[in-house]
Amino acid sequence: MEPEAMKQAVISALEDIKARDIVVMDVRKLTSMTDYMIVASADSNRQTRALADNVQKKLKEAGAHVQGVEGEGTGEWVLVDLGSVVVHIMQPTVREYYNLEQLWGGPPMSKKPKLAESTVHP
Repeated sequence: MEPEAMKQAVISALEDIKARDIVVMDVRKLTSMTDYMIVASADSNRQTRALADNVQKKLKEAGAHVQGVEGEGTGEWVLVDLGSVVVHIMQPTVREYYNLEQLWGGPPMSKKPKLAESTVHP
């Protein structure tokens, strides 16, 4: 599955379960490990796990290979590794604390632009 199609499928899977504040970062110039990093917020442990499950299910149905999943036990931060796309689903306090967007060159959490190309999903 092409990275661009994978990115769109992940966004769709996250939106199905009402993820909030979905941010897509193009990290190809920063690392050779992945093309896109997607960060989304969930309101509870249950929703975090449901979002991760839906991403895995939808991407497997589309022919993608899930390389790994971490954090399902606690549900505060679940990472789904799809190779070309890495998905971080976090509860708001954890997301604010780690601020992955700023760490990977995106906008700070409090200053996220709305619908900026290559930063926030279309």
